[in-house]
Amino acid sequence: MSTDTAFAVHQIARPTGFPTADAFTLAEVPVPSPAPGTALVENLLLSVDPYHRGLMDGGEGGFELNAPLEGRAVGRVIASRDPGLAEGDLAFHRAGWRTHALVGLGVDGTRTLRGHEGVPLEAYLSILGGTGLTAYAALTRTAALREGEDLFVSAAAGGVGTATGHIARLLGARRIVGSAGSPAKVRRLTEVLGFDAAFDHHDGPVGEQLAQAAPDGIDVYVDNVGGDHLEGAIGALREYGRIAWVGAISMYNGDRSPAAPRNLFEVVHKSLRLEGVLVRNHTNLQEELEDFLVPHLRSGRVSTDTTVVQGIDRTVDAFLGMLRGDNLGKMLVRLGD
Repeated sequence: MSTDTAFAVHQIARPTGFPTADAFTLAEVPVPSPAPGTALVENLLLSVDPYHRGLMDGGEGGFELNAPLEGRAVGRVIASRDPGLAEGDLAFHRAGWRTHALVGLGVDGTRTLRGHEGVPLEAYLSILGGTGLTAYAALTRTAALREGEDLFVSAAAGGVGTATGHIARLLGARRIVGSAGSPAKVRRLTEVLGFDAAFDHHDGPVGEQLAQAAPDGIDVYVDNVGGDHLEGAIGALREYGRIAWVGAISMYNGDRSPAAPRNLFEVVHKSLRLEGVLVRNHTNLQEELEDFLVPHLRSGRVSTDTTVVQGIDRTVDAFLGMLRGDNLGKMLVRLGD
């Protein structure tokens, strides 16, 4: 690859339903030069996330066509005219889905990495990145999980799901139940990640399977799926239970306004609380998250659960695979060697 050439993934059409590869193209562009107050970063790792699907529909805050897509990334500064970013620094930023990016310290969340010894780079886009921060905020702030409580998490083998399981265990959860989309993922949850019970949501109604996995009910539900999972969790929640609603991947490629769960009035009957979780509202917790997790990452008690695809030209493959549920843990794209 030429040192003067950069590559970026562009969206060239609006998807209808589940996206297809022909809605994207890999564009070849010159490597940009930093202006005063900016730095040039060569990206090392890119994140593909469920929320990207909604942005692809356009509208306010959505992705523009024929322009680089954006996502969380970690890169190394290779040229700088920003006094806060030195050549060689590792930086977290949001100008992903491309090989090179211009960033500015503090702009759109750009920051230098603290560089914890013994912690792999992949952690900064998974359990120490927005994925882990989402799980941490959902458990400690939105749902306020208390020691000895029981938890259910949907899409538990994905990025936020695995992070939720790790963090909930460290916080003292009594029983952790997860749902996933294949027998292999179910086995991984119980045999590798330490979930007390798990089930494949394809095997039958979620509410019935959850009642079998948690016969005494649950106190907290971290929702990454919505739909029948939310309805099932409402049925299983005890009085004063809490729902931290992170995402609704079951709705991302179809009807965005499904009918409410048929048992929604149980929120009143049981005095439940349902609150949405937007990670951008919790960026002040970043150092707290790292201080909490880094000792456990170093000791091996907590793992960095990722599926890594190699090459900028496979970014779209990684994104579509993540939407299909092909990943175990957080889906990432590694650039370079």
